[in-house]
Amino acid sequence: MAREAMLQQLIKNPERLKDLVDEAKDVALLSGLVIRTKEMANSSEVVTYYPFSLFPTPVPKAAFLQALAVQTHFNTLVDKISQDPDFLEEALASTIQADDFTAKLFDIYRHVQQEGRSQSIVVGLLRSDYMLDQGEGKTSSLKQIEINTISVGGFGVADCLPEVHRYMLRSLGLLEESKCVPDNNVTPKMCAALAKSWELYGQKKAVIMFLFEDVKTSIINHRCMEKELCNRNIPVIRRKFEEVSRRGSLDDDKKLFIDGLEVAVVYYRTGYMPEHYTEKAWDARLMMERSMAVKCPDIGTHLAGTKKVQQVLTKPGVLEKFFPDQPQVVEQIRGTFAGLYTLDMGPEGDKTVEMSLAAPDQFVLKPQREGGGNNIYGSDICQVLQRVKESTERMAYILMDKIQPASVQNFMLRRDFPLEISNCDSELGMYGVYVRQGKDTVMNECVGHLMRTKSSEISEASLASGVSVMDSPLLL
Repeated sequence: MAREAMLQQLIKNPERLKDLVDEAKDVALLSGLVIRTKEMANSSEVVTYYPFSLFPTPVPKAAFLQALAVQTHFNTLVDKISQDPDFLEEALASTIQADDFTAKLFDIYRHVQQEGRSQSIVVGLLRSDYMLDQGEGKTSSLKQIEINTISVGGFGVADCLPEVHRYMLRSLGLLEESKCVPDNNVTPKMCAALAKSWELYGQKKAVIMFLFEDVKTSIINHRCMEKELCNRNIPVIRRKFEEVSRRGSLDDDKKLFIDGLEVAVVYYRTGYMPEHYTEKAWDARLMMERSMAVKCPDIGTHLAGTKKVQQVLTKPGVLEKFFPDQPQVVEQIRGTFAGLYTLDMGPEGDKTVEMSLAAPDQFVLKPQREGGGNNIYGSDICQVLQRVKESTERMAYILMDKIQPASVQNFMLRRDFPLEISNCDSELGMYGVYVRQGKDTVMNECVGHLMRTKSSEISEASLASGVSVMDSPLLL
């Protein structure tokens, strides 16, 4: 392939490579591929380019289209799970005994269910992440890593990157290859879902409230959404949990107010990790969930994205419960599942423990956490399971088959990292949005993609730590 031949030429010509990298960084900045620096995370006085790959990564077009086609079904599945308290209670029964964070989320869910839901409008902004599993044969298959239901990120940057990669390919004379980098226009479509839920709320003076965390390295990505909503004449405010706790309140109709402003939509850009919460933050989360404001996500949708729910969905008959008389939908969804195994107490969980201790390099041990950097690999699996195998603590985890991708060479451009050719693995994510009012689905779409690439020597991708870079698919 011309891309691989060009890589080999650049390896042999360091001066040409340096010029090309400098050019790529300039084009990235020109295109809006910008992030604050770690040294000045709360200031835009100094910014740098967002970490990205020098070239797009080859992806089979069939796999890309498969991920795109199944996304609306995952949207529907998550929405159905969020409305099924019996399923969530059964699925998470063991997890909430072992994991305090999930238990606290579930307490809020139970409280809202017992009190009665105040708001019938539901909005979901999701991302389903995949890798291509090479397995033992030469044919790769699309396998889901996880589905993210809260604070999905990356799309402001992902919108900019195809332009950069097309430019780089054209500058090297790879015109046909440049046509194989698909467009991405996620931000307007994600915002369209928030805008629709704001419109359905029916109060033009009410605001969309972005709930954010203290360190704001990725704030420029948030600003892409704020700008899009501003262009739609929708007012947006930004608040922290503690500010909602101190200055937020519900009126007699359970309408949510903060600083005198009525809140139509709460959009969580935080709240997915235990360290995001103090006792006051938990109180604020409960108040918002009880309110008339539309939540993105609401607490049921948040719980639907847990690793334990992901594992339970792979059990025989579970998907059929949510899609009766729709065998093709069940087949499409199940076709993306990797092997997932329970660690509940009992013979089935004991078998999982034995299996993972016998071959730890074939699995990933997953806690109920989002945000990257939480999964456990290799010999570390043995250390953790040897410690908890006789304890209910093990129920806080699930086990998953480790996906074996085919590595591809690329240059990863990262500030303060040396430039070198690397064997790389990539994750492909698909963004989905849905809006429902009562029983009526108002919107259900797949709205774009995200690709992240890391060195094959690193177990887990994480943009925040600088291990991963943004990438684009080169569809073949």
